[in-house]
Amino acid sequence: MRIIEKENTEIYKRLVQKNDEAVQLGLSRQVMDPESRYYGGTVDPATGIAWVNHTTGTPTEMCNWGAALANSDSSYYRNEKLLERLTLASEFVLRSQHEDGSISPGWTNYHSPPDTAFVIVGYYQLYELLQRENWAPLTPVLDNMKLFLKRTLPAMLTGGCHTPNHRWVLCAALGCLYRLFGGEETVRRAEQWLAEGMDITPDGEWTERSNGIYSAVSDIMLIYAAKLLNRRELLEPVRLNLRMMVYLVHPSGEVVTDYSGRQDLGRFHDLSPYYLPYAILALEDQDPLFVGMAKLAGETLEGPGVASVHVLVRMLLEPELRGPFEAGEEAVPASYEKVLNGEFLRAGYLNGMEEVGHYGRISHSRLHTDFGAPVARIRDGNTSVTLMTETPSFFALRHGETRLLAVQASSYFYPGYVPMQKMERLDSGGYRLSGEQRKGYYGPVELLPPKVEASAALGSGSEVSPWYLLPHHNRELTHEQTFRVQTELIPLEDGWDLNVKADEPVDVMTQLSFVFGSEGEIVSGELREVGRDRWLWSGGTLRFECGEDWIELTGAELAHLSPTVREANLPDGCKVVLLNLMTPFDKTVKIRLSPRA
Repeated sequence: MRIIEKENTEIYKRLVQKNDEAVQLGLSRQVMDPESRYYGGTVDPATGIAWVNHTTGTPTEMCNWGAALANSDSSYYRNEKLLERLTLASEFVLRSQHEDGSISPGWTNYHSPPDTAFVIVGYYQLYELLQRENWAPLTPVLDNMKLFLKRTLPAMLTGGCHTPNHRWVLCAALGCLYRLFGGEETVRRAEQWLAEGMDITPDGEWTERSNGIYSAVSDIMLIYAAKLLNRRELLEPVRLNLRMMVYLVHPSGEVVTDYSGRQDLGRFHDLSPYYLPYAILALEDQDPLFVGMAKLAGETLEGPGVASVHVLVRMLLEPELRGPFEAGEEAVPASYEKVLNGEFLRAGYLNGMEEVGHYGRISHSRLHTDFGAPVARIRDGNTSVTLMTETPSFFALRHGETRLLAVQASSYFYPGYVPMQKMERLDSGGYRLSGEQRKGYYGPVELLPPKVEASAALGSGSEVSPWYLLPHHNRELTHEQTFRVQTELIPLEDGWDLNVKADEPVDVMTQLSFVFGSEGEIVSGELREVGRDRWLWSGGTLRFECGEDWIELTGAELAHLSPTVREANLPDGCKVVLLNLMTPFDKTVKIRLSPRA
């Protein structure tokens, strides 16, 4: 079966055009004042500063410019004025590099090895492309780029990371440097990171549960590392994730981000970051499913991408990635019910934390204990549903043009959201999700440290005894209370029934929030406005419309008047309807959907 041909395609042609447009825009942002500290750099419009980073920074503009200079299909092919600008940019990048070889990307990371690694991966690919061009006027640019890359070696050989995906970025960067400069020490450093093992469940979910950003980062960086370090086994976890992602795309092409552990949580992302992983493995495996997903991802590409995953640079290096994708689309399912991580032994891994010895403390990062939490995905044509655990939201729904972005439970018991921790399938159909919170009080410390004990004996006016110096872990727990919330979600022909229960303690103010997209309108229901696009729902049928599609809810209640729950921060840019409950309660909300077109 011929899946991919080596010829120009609509995707490639569109990217060439978009890249030429990006070239012009980047030139308008380049600092041309020789007296400026940013001379030669390109200004990030969000901050007004020229940075060296792989997203909004000068290296990305350099990839745009280099891809145009080296591409005979571009209107800027071997344009000498553009080459002059590229040379200035390469000089700015060199001047901005720290003495330790690292860069500071312009946000919270400074002298950052992982952010340097992102730049290395993009820079190396551009260097390879320009070197292949064999055009003498490019020599100064190539010399500057190679010097920058050589200077990064100390940071890559000694530097650490913040997050799980950073390890695979560092491995890809080390692979780039190994190919360019050799040196077994680069391979040994990569092997140290790889020895930590793959942080992925059997169903294909990475630690950060970030379908919009970091899952794609882990995928492409491990693909690079596999090729550059000749470690083909690194493609296996990538295959797992790419197969999982088949079930994490809404009918509109929006990627499911409702349960992410990173900054893409609840934000709109499409499949474009997955184009290169799917396309590369479609070539590698000749798998119709990957081919179909590559075609879908390619349709979402609106530009060449950032430096580390610049699609056009990669297409120029590997022309077969241009497509076209003539088969495989039928392999992508449009109707399914899939539970992810349902069999993953998450509790066993969590119980092992005490043996590790860090006692839950980690600096400059987080432990991501929600890794491997169950998620259910149901799709039927233009209706797409997500049920999730260990996240503020436990239910989300897309129906045609309407979006119920989140259903969340919050309470004043442990002020904030009540995450569901367990998920089970019901024999009768549907799912039961449950969450439990505990809260208690603590008695006096019986075994005081000697200094505190001596201070206490002296009485009033003695040495200060700070609260933070007391051994709180020795206090006796008293009057502990447990708050349990259980939800059952039952699918019906025309929607869902949502039942929420909680019994004790009595008189816990609880709130369900229904978060709708801003693109639609709430046209019915008895509502009391409590803020911009915020309402308490006291009665009537609530109807949310967008275009010809609608979602209707019945089951209003106003058991208390609190407009929000402390620590449960409602999202901006959405329409939020609040249903107020008091324990004990057994509440059913009926969710009904407009007929299918």
